[in-house]
Amino acid sequence: MSQQTRMRDLRELQAALRTASDIAFDQEPPAGEQADVLVDALRRALTAAQSLGDGPGETGCREHPRGAVDPLYGDKDDPLPAGWGRCLLCNDRRRRATRASRRG
Repeated sequence: MSQQTRMRDLRELQAALRTASDIAFDQEPPAGEQADVLVDALRRALTAAQSLGDGPGETGCREHPRGAVDPLYGDKDDPLPAGWGRCLLCNDRRRRATRASRRG
């Protein structure tokens, strides 16, 4: 991994943690959209932190090679839709898009 890539990942980690910290330490507990933003910031922070480590990614995802593996991947009782991969972050984005399209 190049030094430039490591610095980009570190900046992403720092930005995501600042966002999460701002929301988590606000006077009011996060709810609704703020809670969603907090979860997204924490996921971005985790992805950036994992990308700072060495070794191959488990997700097989070009965007999130070190992201979390979706716990439903390979689940015979609750399978993922056809075409979905191992990446939890991408699958979560697909889930939110599916929910939004049902509402609107």
